[in-house]
Amino acid sequence: MTLTTMISTMAAGMLRTTGIFALTLIGSLPLGMVVALLRKSRFAPVRGIIRGFISIMRGTPLMLQLLVWYFGPYYLFGWNIGNWRFPALILGFVLNYAAYFAEIYRGGIESIPVGQYEACEVLGYTKSQTFMRVILPQVIKNIMPSVTNEVITLVKDTSLAFTLAYQEVFSLAKQISASQTSFMPFLIAGIFYFIANYLVEIIMNRIEKSMDYYK
Repeated sequence: MTLTTMISTMAAGMLRTTGIFALTLIGSLPLGMVVALLRKSRFAPVRGIIRGFISIMRGTPLMLQLLVWYFGPYYLFGWNIGNWRFPALILGFVLNYAAYFAEIYRGGIESIPVGQYEACEVLGYTKSQTFMRVILPQVIKNIMPSVTNEVITLVKDTSLAFTLAYQEVFSLAKQISASQTSFMPFLIAGIFYFIANYLVEIIMNRIEKSMDYYK
């Protein structure tokens, strides 16, 4: 296999990697906020369930979670999982990262002084108006560095898709390396990951700077 063919093949795998990355962010960012708000619910049973969910998602390996989501329906219910690989992959990534984002959101929400809630109440804001117009913009600004770290980690974690034999860039690198007895595919994969993370860092830094109140 020539170098050009190798790069072309792995570039196609990188597109699949980008798909996992994008769908995980689209699903986990809003779900993380929902989980964070439920984590602060007044109802103890809801708080307990959400704490348990977060503990399981953060306390067990993502690789294990992917295997559970993929093989679980077959072993538990006897379902045909022939077309379940990609949905199981996305489900596993979204739920795992939603738990991490939820804790980041919760920390950001709890960092806002109580006086701001009281001031909004005096001004006649409803709870939803207070959260959406006053609290949330500050929370987003405060948590951007932590979110950036998680997003960069996600780029690298997409390599765990090989657990379910999904043909993303790392899986292809392993296959080509084994067939060609060459380290070059891993080097190419590393370059792809580095470029992806570099672009993510640039985008997130620009978003963070755009929210700088002290320009």
